[in-house]
Amino acid sequence: MIRTVFQNGVVYYHSELIPCTHGFSTRIGGISSLEHTASLNLGVGRDDPDDIVLKNLALFSDALGIDPRSVISATQIHSSIVRKVDIKDRGEGYYFPTKEACDGYVSNTKGIALGIRTADCVPILLYAPKNDNADAIISAVHAGWRGTHKNIVSCAIDRMVDMGAEHEEIKVAIGPSIASCCYEVSNDFFEAFCETLGKDTAETFIKPSAKNRGHFMADLQGINTHQLKMSGVKRENIDVANICTCCYPNEFYSHRYSGEARGTMLSLISL
Repeated sequence: MIRTVFQNGVVYYHSELIPCTHGFSTRIGGISSLEHTASLNLGVGRDDPDDIVLKNLALFSDALGIDPRSVISATQIHSSIVRKVDIKDRGEGYYFPTKEACDGYVSNTKGIALGIRTADCVPILLYAPKNDNADAIISAVHAGWRGTHKNIVSCAIDRMVDMGAEHEEIKVAIGPSIASCCYEVSNDFFEAFCETLGKDTAETFIKPSAKNRGHFMADLQGINTHQLKMSGVKRENIDVANICTCCYPNEFYSHRYSGEARGTMLSLISL
């Protein structure tokens, strides 16, 4: 994963694996002046006026070279819903209200940018190249623990394949998110993933806490990587940031670090 400082001050990350326009924002380079949202808050409803959020969106979009009005970022509900979207959905969530809440998108339409908002959850961007049967296809996924438990990445892969993508050609970038060093969870969390992953696999990614008896430290990036592999994506086609948002609160917004008083990052991908 490459860290880029754009000329307008925006700092973002991108992957060399993904050949189309994309980026994972940080909290650096915006105009939000509130202490808890400073400075590149890209989420509405975090105490910033809407016009400030839209100006931040314009700054991030400028850094990526896209039209801010092309972005779709609907209300997220920690589901496994992956919507197919096209040009009519441009601007949803920023310039007009959400039509259908979801936690993922898939599209083969140029001129639309798929946006996922996070502040510890796992942002995942996917790309499938053009082939004889399909145009290039992109997807964006918001994988919090509930979405991860519901295997939302496999839902995205299935939708891409239905549109003509080939499993072995799909490229994936997993952006900065909370990591196992900071993501302490309860025994109920561990048991829930034992049911979906199997106990042996769950124990690989969810390990006992060294500090709190009966608690565990969970690796959501690792679980999503495993789920991608089980869905047919090659490991060499998965780029994982391996950056913990909770460890670096000066660079990222983190719900675990700050609670509700925080801003929101945005991850975008566009053909």
